[in-house]
Amino acid sequence: MNNGSNPSTSRNCFTCQSRGKTEWCVLSDDELELVNVGKTCREYLPGETIFHAGDPCGGVHCIESGLIGIRKMNSGGDEILLRLNHPGDTMGYRSFLAGDAHNNSAEALEPSVICSINESTVRKLLSINPSLGLRFLKHAAMDLNDAEERVLNSATLPVRARFAHLLLVLRCRYGVDGANGDLTLELPLSRQDMAAMIGIRPESMSRTIRSFEEGNIAHFSGRRVHIPNLDELMDELEVSDGL
Repeated sequence: MNNGSNPSTSRNCFTCQSRGKTEWCVLSDDELELVNVGKTCREYLPGETIFHAGDPCGGVHCIESGLIGIRKMNSGGDEILLRLNHPGDTMGYRSFLAGDAHNNSAEALEPSVICSINESTVRKLLSINPSLGLRFLKHAAMDLNDAEERVLNSATLPVRARFAHLLLVLRCRYGVDGANGDLTLELPLSRQDMAAMIGIRPESMSRTIRSFEEGNIAHFSGRRVHIPNLDELMDELEVSDGL
């Protein structure tokens, strides 16, 4: 993965489309101006890295546009995809609050614009507006709950149900529902990354995809997926609940 990035034109926090849905919505106009002054915005191409695991955490990173994959190296030395971050998400805040180096890497999966807010600005904002810190703590708790649920699903759900659940999650952002109850997905992930996200090996992912195609649950062409009957995909979850 590359570290290159291109300086972006200046972004104005007051007109940011994502801010109202994030932790930063609690900032006053004066506090928001501090962010405007204390941030650097850059454009990243797919494959470029925003930060590596082990890098010092010198602030936080807000996603204005694009798609970011959070990766972690496993015991075999391979980087696996842990989760996806979307516009409005803030990266690195847990490492920042803990005073630690980054424990994961962040890679652009699509052309992305990232606004990085330096350490001194974030610390000043946390000191003058405690609500900001509370919102980040709440977000951290939600992330922990999500991680626990994923561990539970990996331990209890069959592979087909895990894959069906992933496709349904991706549907929210990358799916187009058809008029006849079908669904078309443009996947933002490789098959290897999807395998990592549901805790299976790539060869198991290939077998699961083949099984879905043979059962007419879903048909795959590159990163495009056509699901003829959305109800049948959802049935995969219901079948697992009845086991």
